[in-house]
Amino acid sequence: MNRLLLQVYPEPYRSRQGEELLACLAEAYPGRSWPPPREVVALARAGVQARARAVADDTARPWWLDGIHLTALVLAALALVPYLQDVWHWALHIDPGRHAIAFPFSGWYPWAQGPGGRTRLLPYGLLPLLCLIALLRGKPWIALPAAVAMIYAGATFNSNTLFGDEGVAGLGYYGLGAPITARDLVLSGVLCAACAVLAACRPDRLRRHSYRWLVPVVLAMFVAGGLHVISVSPAFQRGLFVIEVAALLAAWVATAATGDYRWLIPVGVVAFIRTQAIVVQPNGFMQSLPDLIVLLLLIAPLPALAIAAQRRQSRGA
Repeated sequence: MNRLLLQVYPEPYRSRQGEELLACLAEAYPGRSWPPPREVVALARAGVQARARAVADDTARPWWLDGIHLTALVLAALALVPYLQDVWHWALHIDPGRHAIAFPFSGWYPWAQGPGGRTRLLPYGLLPLLCLIALLRGKPWIALPAAVAMIYAGATFNSNTLFGDEGVAGLGYYGLGAPITARDLVLSGVLCAACAVLAACRPDRLRRHSYRWLVPVVLAMFVAGGLHVISVSPAFQRGLFVIEVAALLAAWVATAATGDYRWLIPVGVVAFIRTQAIVVQPNGFMQSLPDLIVLLLLIAPLPALAIAAQRRQSRGA
């Protein structure tokens, strides 16, 4: 388990000091496969700081381009969240039965036509999944058509028979209590714009991430598909809330360690998308948290990140 914790650190650090760190943990906590929670938090924070410094010291690309790339990754992942179960069932040809997501279902394949429903050839979740994989590998020219298709699916939800009406009129990208259905084109539109900016750049300027970053996605699909947990369930919402708070804390740690503003871009974009959804549909909350708390959680990280970056730059001046 200590080796799993070591994965938080960048590869050069693991190569130079990984064995030394493992030896120190084994000596400090003999007979334990996992250090105390306080030590885990400290090591995770140091790992995030080390990764952030490695990213900030990389001069191969401007900080704002890296921020846009990260924003596109976050939006693609957010768009995929409600359809984890759906894509898992489709990929493995599993009949979800009564656990089908928000559309009339019959037959073995999730694209079968149900009573009074429309024939659906593909699950909508394939679009953000394709976008996410392409962006991870630094190939925005593949992600861009997928983002355009997301806009098309949302804009034609009344007549679209390719993806049907599942996920377009019903479920949405919740997280922190703010519902955004697929027919709300702000998220897919911003994702498309980010992909277009990335596609206009030289491919060698974009960061390429390992396929290992897809392991958490596959694990989330397995949990959602195997346990039939959909995004409107309280358990799913609480889990997503914890993940998003952890991501905000990681962004704050990275910004405070480097004084770099690139992590402010995805936080600001997500806050904007969620806030407009709340303004447009004020009665659409999941009511898992009070409205004021949700708004504070969306807006408060922005000045916190900006202040952290400014203080770090002032100390380094």
